[in-house]
Amino acid sequence: MTTTDPDVEVGRDLLRFPPDFLWGAATASFQIEGATTADGRGPSIWDTFSATPGKVLGGDTGEPACDHYHRYASDVELMSSLGLAAYRFSVAWPRVQPTGAGAVEERGLDFYDRLVDSLLASGIRPLVTLYHWDLPQALEDAGGWRNRDTAYRFAEYATHVHTRLADRVSDWTTLNEPWCSAFLGYGNGIHAPGVVNPKEALEAAHHLLLGHGLAASALRESSPEDHKISLVLNFSQVWADAATPAHQEAVRKVDGLQNRVLLDPVVGRGYPADVLEDTAWLGDWQRVIRDGDLDVIAAPLDWLGVNYYAPARVAPAADDVVTEGPFAGLRGVELLPPRGALTGFGWEQNADAFAELLVRLSRDAGGLPLVVTENGSAFPDTVDEMGRVVDPERTRYLVDHVRAVHRAIADGADVRGYLAWSLLDNFEWAAGYSQRFGIVHVDYETQQRTIKESAATLSRIIRHNGLPSDGYQV
Repeated sequence: MTTTDPDVEVGRDLLRFPPDFLWGAATASFQIEGATTADGRGPSIWDTFSATPGKVLGGDTGEPACDHYHRYASDVELMSSLGLAAYRFSVAWPRVQPTGAGAVEERGLDFYDRLVDSLLASGIRPLVTLYHWDLPQALEDAGGWRNRDTAYRFAEYATHVHTRLADRVSDWTTLNEPWCSAFLGYGNGIHAPGVVNPKEALEAAHHLLLGHGLAASALRESSPEDHKISLVLNFSQVWADAATPAHQEAVRKVDGLQNRVLLDPVVGRGYPADVLEDTAWLGDWQRVIRDGDLDVIAAPLDWLGVNYYAPARVAPAADDVVTEGPFAGLRGVELLPPRGALTGFGWEQNADAFAELLVRLSRDAGGLPLVVTENGSAFPDTVDEMGRVVDPERTRYLVDHVRAVHRAIADGADVRGYLAWSLLDNFEWAAGYSQRFGIVHVDYETQQRTIKESAATLSRIIRHNGLPSDGYQV
C-alpha cells in the first residue's frame, strides 16, 4: 500500500493497523503524581521504602515526581496535542483509603474525577488501573500481600473507586504486574516493601491473584455490559542458545516462574504442576491456596494487558544451585547477560522476541484479546540549545516494537492496542530519577515538559494508524 499523507514519503509502503486499533500512553500514580501528603493521602509502601536510606538510588522519593496531581490539566492538553486516543493511569490506593480500609477520602476521589472529566473533554479514553504497587503502609504493617485479608481489602477499595467513576470509565484493570509486586517486593527485596523471602513471595503472588479475582467479580456485578475488565501481566520470551534437553529444561523453569505461574490460573488452568513441583523445596507455601480460590482467580476477563521490555536468556546449571535473581525457588538455571544493543537500563533491545511473545500469548491466553499496556525504553536525554529533545535510540526502539506488533497481528495474534511507556519521565522505582522512560521530557527542577522526537514519531504513527515498512522516520 502507498500513502499520500503529506509527511510520509509518497511511494513508501505503509503498514496499516486495524481501523479500531487503540493508541495511547501509560503512567502510574506514585511515579508521577507527587503531592504525597496532600488532601488526606496516607503513606504507601513506596513512601516508606524510598525514605529508607540505601533503598532508592540517590535517596530519591516520590515527592514531587512530575507534580501531576497539580498539573494534570496541562498534561491532558499535552496528550491531546499528541493525538493520544487513550491514557492508562493508576489510582493511588492510599489517596482513596489512607489506611487501606474504612472510610473513603473524598478529596482523593475528587482528583480522579477531575482527571477523568478532563480526559473525556479532550476525547481521550481513560483506562483505569486500580493497583500499580502503592499499597497503603498500614496494610503492609499487618502483613501486606502475605496476608490473605489484603485481597479482600483490595476488592473493597476497587468497589469504592468503581462506584465513583464507572459512569464515565468503561475500561478497568485490577492489578499491574503482580509478578513485580510479589517477586521484587517480597522475594529479593529490591522493590517495596523490601522483604527477602522467596517462600513469602509465592504466598504474596497467590494473594495478589486472589485480590484480582475478587475485585474483577465485584466490578463485573455492578458494571454495564459494555464495560471491560482486565489484568495486566509482565512477560518475557525465554530463550536458550541450544535445543538440548538441559537447555530446554532451563527455559521451562524460567518460563514457569516468569510467565505461566500467573497467566495459567487467571485463564482457568490453575497453577502449573511443574512450577508447584519446582518450588516445593521452599516449604509449604501452597497451604495458602484454599478451596475455591482458583475459581475466584479465574474470573472472566475481557482482555489481557501485556507489558514487555526485553527477553530473558538462560542456560542450565547444576540442579542444586539456587539461581540468584528475582525468581522465587529457581534452581539449576544460569541467567545470562543481555546481548546486542541495550537500553540505558541495560536491557536487551529485541523486537523479534516481542513479536514471538504476542503470537504465543494469543494462543495461550485462553482466547483473550491482547492490549500492549506497556512497552518502552530508557535512555539519557538532554534538552539541546534549541529547546529540543532528540532521542534517536528511543525512537528506534519504539518503531521497531510497533512494527513487531504489526508483524504479530499478521501472524494471527489478536492485539487490539499499543500504549507506550511512559508518557512522562518519572520516578523509576528503585532507580529513582536516573532513568528516563518518557516520550515527554520532564525537567524535575522546573517541571517543564518538552515533547521528544519519540513522542512526535508516535503522534505521526497514530495519525496514520500505521508506519512505513522500512526506516525510522515516520
